[in-house]
Amino acid sequence: MSVAAVKETKTDKIFLTCNYIYLTIALLLVLYPLLYIVSASISDPKLVASGEMWLFPKGITFEGYKMVFQNDKIWMGYGNTILYTVIGTCVNLIVTIPAAYALSRKDFVGRNFFMGMFMVTMFIGGGLVPGYLLIKNLGLVNSMWALILPGAASIWNIIVSRTFFASTIPRELQEAAQIDGCTNMRLFIKIVLPLSAPIIAVMALFYGVGHWNSYFSALIYLNDESKFPLQMILRQILVLNEISADTAGAINASVAEAMNNKAEVAALLKYGVIIVSTLPVIAIYPFLQRYFVQGVMIGSVKG
Repeated sequence: MSVAAVKETKTDKIFLTCNYIYLTIALLLVLYPLLYIVSASISDPKLVASGEMWLFPKGITFEGYKMVFQNDKIWMGYGNTILYTVIGTCVNLIVTIPAAYALSRKDFVGRNFFMGMFMVTMFIGGGLVPGYLLIKNLGLVNSMWALILPGAASIWNIIVSRTFFASTIPRELQEAAQIDGCTNMRLFIKIVLPLSAPIIAVMALFYGVGHWNSYFSALIYLNDESKFPLQMILRQILVLNEISADTAGAINASVAEAMNNKAEVAALLKYGVIIVSTLPVIAIYPFLQRYFVQGVMIGSVKG
């Protein structure tokens, strides 16, 4: 027996039409900057600066990407960023996941006290100057750990992960494992972690993107250019308009004649760097997407 489809009312149709219009506008607002950057990265910088190129490429040239791949400073920043992101994300997960699991256990004595102390740090902070003095007194200035240890755990991410464990890991499973003589550490490693792939993937994505895009901590704590992450190198190109003589020398003679100042060289380079620096995050996201929605939704249902 077939079930008749529910007939949409006039109000429903108006609501759906407004939704489609809104989503279309939102899509255009998000898509246009991305398309513009891609087009600008392979267009003549003079046409970009004059506004003649506003959507599709004009005066196509790949010299910007050539400079990116030939510039040692950019690859140095790329290597530093990958190192900081991998090590930083591992540290974040090592701190966040066990803390969240412990706080999700109702038999954990003092969990409300610790949760309260964690919550306080979300609203009260020492500030930039005390933070810098602390890092300086610990001897971490101009080191990788100055970028990783201060943000080793996000309280918000701990709360989301705690909610995931409380909602997903049955208490009966824990009790059965304890009856069989399983220790808490073995229970966590052998049973809880394999069941927690969604939230681990979500936390890895959150922390990884944060490390990849971070530049302010490097700006404050690093003074050795050889340790700069890619975002600091990108800042030099975009904000400070700095470009090395080696980079300028990588351009062929015909392009060099057309671009007679450093600003145009930087303009050609900066869009290519933006594309190259964004690609890894875009490439990794599809592999984590199937876990992403599940982990976020389950982790945010309960407080």
